[in-house]
Amino acid sequence: MTDLTSLTLEQKASLTSGADFWHTKQAPGIPAMMLTDGPHGLRKQAGAGDHLGLDDSVPATCFPPAAAIASTFDPALAERIGSAIGVEAAIEDVAVVLGPGVNLKRSPLCGRNFEYLSEDPLLAGVMGAGLVRGIQSQGVGASLKHFAANNQETDRMRVSADIDARPLREMYLRAFERVVTDAQPWTVMCSYNRVNGVYASEDPWLLTQVLRDEWGFDGLVVSDWGAVNDRVAALVAGLDLEMPGGDGTTDAQIVAAVRDGSLDEAVLDRAAGRAAALAGKAQARPAASGPLDVEAHHALAREAAARSIVLLKNDPVGEGRQPLLPLAPDASIALIGEFARTPRFQGGGSSHINPSRVDSALDAFTAVAGDRVAFAAGFPVSRASAADTETLGAEAVALAASRDIAVVFLGLTDAEESEGFDREHIDLAPRQLELLDAVLAVNPNTVVVLSNGAVVAVPFAERVPAIVEAWLLGQAGGSATVDVLTGVVNPSARLAETIPHRLEDTPAFGSFPGSFGHVRYGEGLFVGYRWYDQRRMDVAFPFGHGLSYTRFSYGTPKASVNESGDVVVRVPVTNAGERDGREVVQLYTGRAGSAVERAPRELKAFASVLIAAGATADVELVVRREDLAYWDIRVDRWVVEGGPYRIEIAASSRDIRAGVQVDVVGDEVHQPLTRDSSLGELLSHPIVGAIVREQLMDADDEPGEDDLMAKMMESFPIGRLGAFPSMGVTREQVDALIEAGNAG
Repeated sequence: MTDLTSLTLEQKASLTSGADFWHTKQAPGIPAMMLTDGPHGLRKQAGAGDHLGLDDSVPATCFPPAAAIASTFDPALAERIGSAIGVEAAIEDVAVVLGPGVNLKRSPLCGRNFEYLSEDPLLAGVMGAGLVRGIQSQGVGASLKHFAANNQETDRMRVSADIDARPLREMYLRAFERVVTDAQPWTVMCSYNRVNGVYASEDPWLLTQVLRDEWGFDGLVVSDWGAVNDRVAALVAGLDLEMPGGDGTTDAQIVAAVRDGSLDEAVLDRAAGRAAALAGKAQARPAASGPLDVEAHHALAREAAARSIVLLKNDPVGEGRQPLLPLAPDASIALIGEFARTPRFQGGGSSHINPSRVDSALDAFTAVAGDRVAFAAGFPVSRASAADTETLGAEAVALAASRDIAVVFLGLTDAEESEGFDREHIDLAPRQLELLDAVLAVNPNTVVVLSNGAVVAVPFAERVPAIVEAWLLGQAGGSATVDVLTGVVNPSARLAETIPHRLEDTPAFGSFPGSFGHVRYGEGLFVGYRWYDQRRMDVAFPFGHGLSYTRFSYGTPKASVNESGDVVVRVPVTNAGERDGREVVQLYTGRAGSAVERAPRELKAFASVLIAAGATADVELVVRREDLAYWDIRVDRWVVEGGPYRIEIAASSRDIRAGVQVDVVGDEVHQPLTRDSSLGELLSHPIVGAIVREQLMDADDEPGEDDLMAKMMESFPIGRLGAFPSMGVTREQVDALIEAGNAG
């Protein structure tokens, strides 16, 4: 802890709030530092600053946002991107980059989903840890956000996310836990919302008990900008730094609370010490050498964007029955859709980067195909008259009819998804769908390229031979998309979120975004693919899905449990095609007959593996023992259930290629017997179970009657058995059973 003995009470209080929008305050011997927005690039505002991306910021590399990067399933690539962001931050003398965001994608409607990684907590946690490691490798801090359960924009400053203990722990906190324990971010940012009625900014259970005592976080907790409701209560709870800076009112509240005895000065010292330590850590970073290698970072952005593109569908067409993609080198192409000329490459709001340059698909196509490519806008992306819209559509259809292949760019506009509001549906604009129908009518050889920050419905999926999910891809997305379409890059990305048929199928439908300040997470554990699998529900494209221009075959997996209790699985994967390619090998586990409610399968490990054509890779996947655990609400701790686990090796959550079973030794859970214990719990007790059966079950009963009676009575509280003399068990006998069971 930094020595604060020379500071006055007022100086210590000043260290716990900002000096202005982006800077902390300085004190004798303690420098100020700058925090700026991320998370997919550096947003250092040149002026006084705002939090909505309205004012200009310095040019920086706009890498693909989280929604795209998660689809790579490659934490090493995430780390390289984080390192590049760290370099740019260091050159600009930024101490902390505000990102990554690892909130779970509870609903596709969340306006900020483009900033978040996945519907699966393991994938979000592993990818988030990669980004943090990369940023902090350059002596720049990361800020893990938004802690916690910030899964919607509607009423985000006040709404209470009401979540039961198991889904809160197993789904909504698990990604944060993974990043904290694996990467130790310098800071964690608390969210605006309340969690089960308590503001995240003033929740000691969240900010101290869970984050610090259980996970071992040793950094600083900073508020989201304007998230503090009660400054003194927040300080006590474990919030160290309030941002942005105000007029000094909250600093004065802290000083007054210390002086009147309602706040222990040691609490202030703790927070001020953490702020001082963070400033010291940032100051210790060696001076960054510049200027930035803009071209190298743009090349990385292009590589990352291409690696983020998911090939959803690629059916054979024509007489040769060859897949439509990659595009034939001599084909004439109708490039349709304004997004091809004016790319939408990032979301709106506080993460909006001022890119160092922007590539469009139109320019990239023209560079490689020349006059074989012709462009038509097809539809307006802003308001336009009906006549103008009709004219644009007619031009596009005529162009499509004259070319071998039509490549149609569809997607969402800035006005349809952004920080600050949630979407109301998952549909593409009717005029876009109408244009696609018209193009298909004149040219069945049509490729659809989607530009969107969160999933959209794809009602055309059965009618279009090739579909590319291109997300929001950052500043190099246009070139990267052409790299994939033309075969320069073999696609390898996988869906980090399920694409449903309709909004009504999604897990949170009917309980999103809540009402009157509360939103009930009624789907519980069943978020994303867990929901669809539990209900055996058909989806448009499943979690983990993605195609390649080559094909892969899987051998027989072998599983073992190492001395740490981790499950180690090895499986040979062969590239059986003629192109080098990258396969994302996914491992799911299931526990049939579990004592607790579980999804049929859960992602527990994955690997992105580059395999040369004709080669075989021996892929090793490790399932950490702690990732098999569920949160036991009886004892308020993680418990690994013993018994056989089904290990599924898969190319997606619905494409299981091989399987193996492994036996896992479970954790012992000692629950003392009480009068409120059920008869079923007594019957399964290792000591008194046999005694209970002998006392309750008549030896003359017909076969099966004992089992029927036990089933009928298994939930009956044992303390009430004495009220039924016909059961043959007295209150004294019940007490004796309880004593015998607890003594053993």
